[in-house]
Amino acid sequence: MQELTKKITQISTSISLLQEFIAAPSVTPCDAGLILTIARYLEELGFEASWFEENGVRNLIAKQVFSEGPSFAFSGHVDVVPAEQEHWHSDPFKATVVNDVIYGRGVSDMKGGIAAMLSATRVLLASKQKLKGTFYWLLTSDEEGEAEFGTKRIVERLSQDGVTIDACLVGEPTSHNRVGDVIRNGRRGSISGAIKIEGKAGHVAYPEQTVNAAHIAGKIVATLCGLKWQKDQPDVKTTLQVTGVNTTTDVDNIVPEACQVNFNIRYSHGYSNQEIIGIIENHLARFKDNLSLDWSRACNPYYTSADMENSFLNLVENAIVQCTARYPIVNTAGGTSDGRFFANGHTQTIECGVKNDTIHQANECLPINDLLEIEQIYLTVLSDFFGAKQHLNLPAGE
Repeated sequence: MQELTKKITQISTSISLLQEFIAAPSVTPCDAGLILTIARYLEELGFEASWFEENGVRNLIAKQVFSEGPSFAFSGHVDVVPAEQEHWHSDPFKATVVNDVIYGRGVSDMKGGIAAMLSATRVLLASKQKLKGTFYWLLTSDEEGEAEFGTKRIVERLSQDGVTIDACLVGEPTSHNRVGDVIRNGRRGSISGAIKIEGKAGHVAYPEQTVNAAHIAGKIVATLCGLKWQKDQPDVKTTLQVTGVNTTTDVDNIVPEACQVNFNIRYSHGYSNQEIIGIIENHLARFKDNLSLDWSRACNPYYTSADMENSFLNLVENAIVQCTARYPIVNTAGGTSDGRFFANGHTQTIECGVKNDTIHQANECLPINDLLEIEQIYLTVLSDFFGAKQHLNLPAGE
């Protein structure tokens, strides 16, 4: 791998690409022109690129057919979370390099991954190897927001065109201590609930004349926190967290007549949204005369097994071993991602990217060596997937 690392460093364009991408203030759902910029780069490499806009969200679908064979998609997002200048030691929308570390909003989440994959794509095509299959680039500017008009719409368009993706690599930052040490083969589902509890107000000295909504809320919280999740697996656990308990009064001599309990559930792929809702409603049935329950922000789980035919998980694992001499930890931790829109009984979806230790923080940063290392991993994945016979046989420069 030393030879590959040396050649990647010589011909990599990931650093300059990342600097260009950071300069675009693409706060959700604005793409700041990046979708069109990347489309032009891909067209120069022989891709057929098209973009569409819906509700202020721009999405990109780019495709290059090499020959008959399996289809691979790289999925990513150009949008970033806001950055408040006063909390940064440099301009968040100008890539600043200090001690071989690049600072800027989105450098890790996930413009670094996009820059690395675009550079790896250039290297792959410059190698002049005979490749098999179809290569898709699928980018959105609506991942950090509600995700209603981004990747979800891309998948719908692909389905309408009869496109089936065999393997999808999502470039989200998954690594923990070192690049490639953690990848995701799925994500837990997520759903939020808001319980409104109705009681009867009155003086605290006469509780027999009241119905204390806060006391009911306490019993509800205890019920929620005591739930057992029988369908969990050893490596994928369901968790429920109460995120708020609020009453209608803040004085100490009035029994509250109303209370609201907010909670979120991150659940394993053993459950569906409807099953989760059914379990909660069943356990709260004894309180039904005093409450109403509203659900929101439902996100389905997904899971890609290593047991699937032509395992993409195994391919990514082997690529990481080739590049780092270490096997990655494979899990479904973290929040939700756009991977959920791709995963199905056919499309194997894996998330692999740079470290996530500074994402969504002030002074978000990425060491240059990490950028080059993820590019190396991506290039190996592409080479192995598309059947490049010798991915070390690369030109010494552009």
